Amino acid sequence: MPTPLRMSTLFVRTLREDPADAEVPSHRLLVRAGYVRRAAPGIYTWLPLGLRVLRKIEAIIREEMDGIGAQEVTFPALLPREPYEATNRWTEYGDGIFRLKDRKGGDYLLGPTHEEMFTLLVKDMYSSYKDLPLSLYQIQTKYRDEARPRAGLLRGREFTMKDSYSFDVSDAGLEASYAKHREAYVRIFDRLGFDYVIVKATSGAMGGSRSEEFLATAAVGEDTYVRCTRCDYAANVEAVQVRPPAPVAYDDAPAAHAEDTPDTPTIDTLVAHLNERYPRTDRPWHAGDTLKNVLVVLKHPDGTREPLAIGLPGDREVDQKRLEGQLEPIEVEPMDEAEFAKHPALVKGYIGPGVLGEKGESGIRYLVDPRVVEGTRWVTGADAAGQHVIDLVAGRDFTPDGTIEAAEVRDGDACPNCAEGTLESARGIEMGHVFQLGRKYADALDLKVLDENGKLVTVTMGSYGIGVTRAVAAIAENSLDEVGLCWPRHVAPADVHLIAAGKDAAVFEAAERLARELSDAGVEVLYDDREGKVSPGVKFKDAELIGVPTIVTVGRGLVDGVVEVKDRRTGERADVPVEQAVAHLAALARA
Repeated sequence: MPTPLRMSTLFVRTLREDPADAEVPSHRLLVRAGYVRRAAPGIYTWLPLGLRVLRKIEAIIREEMDGIGAQEVTFPALLPREPYEATNRWTEYGDGIFRLKDRKGGDYLLGPTHEEMFTLLVKDMYSSYKDLPLSLYQIQTKYRDEARPRAGLLRGREFTMKDSYSFDVSDAGLEASYAKHREAYVRIFDRLGFDYVIVKATSGAMGGSRSEEFLATAAVGEDTYVRCTRCDYAANVEAVQVRPPAPVAYDDAPAAHAEDTPDTPTIDTLVAHLNERYPRTDRPWHAGDTLKNVLVVLKHPDGTREPLAIGLPGDREVDQKRLEGQLEPIEVEPMDEAEFAKHPALVKGYIGPGVLGEKGESGIRYLVDPRVVEGTRWVTGADAAGQHVIDLVAGRDFTPDGTIEAAEVRDGDACPNCAEGTLESARGIEMGHVFQLGRKYADALDLKVLDENGKLVTVTMGSYGIGVTRAVAAIAENSLDEVGLCWPRHVAPADVHLIAAGKDAAVFEAAERLARELSDAGVEVLYDDREGKVSPGVKFKDAELIGVPTIVTVGRGLVDGVVEVKDRRTGERADVPVEQAVAHLAALARA
């Protein structure tokens, strides 16, 4: 049976002021309510109240993972270089991991994720199709050297994650394992008690094919996702694939012609000039009629640098996060003046396709937005100062090296999945990610088993992650209000926050008795038994800040034989007879 937590001895210190480094509401309140304390940028100490929430989240995850037959293991956080070298991720991770050497000069890293270790463990122990399917998981601390840790627990350098992996002989087996994990994730996030959406995602450096994210809806979320207004399509913006328009016939298109366009280095100045000097007969020129060419530099994990040109309609901007999502683990930087000077064929403000691409004078690889299809006509740079080309036709006058999904996705864009709907955007916090990894890691590390015909076959894998410490912040963001935290009951640090409000000994005696009887009934109690200088007002403020779902006050009503029961989330209050309080509160705790 649970023992009451007592505020008089609990290792907690609530704060009235927000911490100076807090950027989002969950960060402010988790520190103020005494759940976590900052140890260093992106690194936090968990206090007793915070650990109780964290352990409840872990328990829910374990129950559901065990329920699909997954088995728990734990790997070390300190890992050798060699497995990550075999998959090339020692290099691909670049500056994103913590690397260290032991006293003998051996290279190690602090584990950012454990695909290699899971793969090698199964290779070490299993060799037959009869051993599969298999699902293994762990709940363990991970380390990533975030360049800009922020938002408290939402983007840290040390964090707890549940990562699991399925191992199957066939693609059909992987589909089944993926479906089981996905269903378990739905149950987990339903039980955690916050609003979420499942969206199509990219696999990034993880590799693999099918990929979905579970995003907690939150205005402070770093992920932007879109939903269709008509169908069930939902995707992270990084995974949105533009539906290209049909090719356009250009037999009667006029020849491309360069025109003087002085002092028009921006799209806005160019459009204004076109409408003044070269007006169209059907409609005014728009920014979407222009082809903007953006220059960036790709920083590969091995340190090599590569210039890249991106062509997109002039009414769009390059979405940096979306671009990096297509190229991960490559990092993307704007082209600076020094890099620009290495390519004298580039004329700033007037760059056109003529000098771009493998066959162009600059030799810079040229990728375009999917909307730039054969036959489309554009106004773009003429590669000469003060000049643009009008009626430049894709497929006739220039041929890019390929396409890339890098343009911003906007509300009102056409849905890639249906003919009628448009996209609308929202923000979310990535809580879970499921991948069909396929054979990437099994191939790299030679994980094979004998099939039923005695032939060696490569195992196919799935990967499934949940941010456990991030879940604490995500749940807080989804449930807090203007005065404090409001935990869903399944993850709250206690079922009841009991307050002894007053100075009379009878009040404390009654509260003490109620705390003991509730504990005997299996109800978790946080009992504010502080006497002396701690006023009822301070106790009430602390209760609202800490956010236990039910607040019970033993005070003035005791003379009438009642205690006050308040729902922290709704604010509803009710007087309950003392003799009925235990049964009433136990029923609430089990609801």
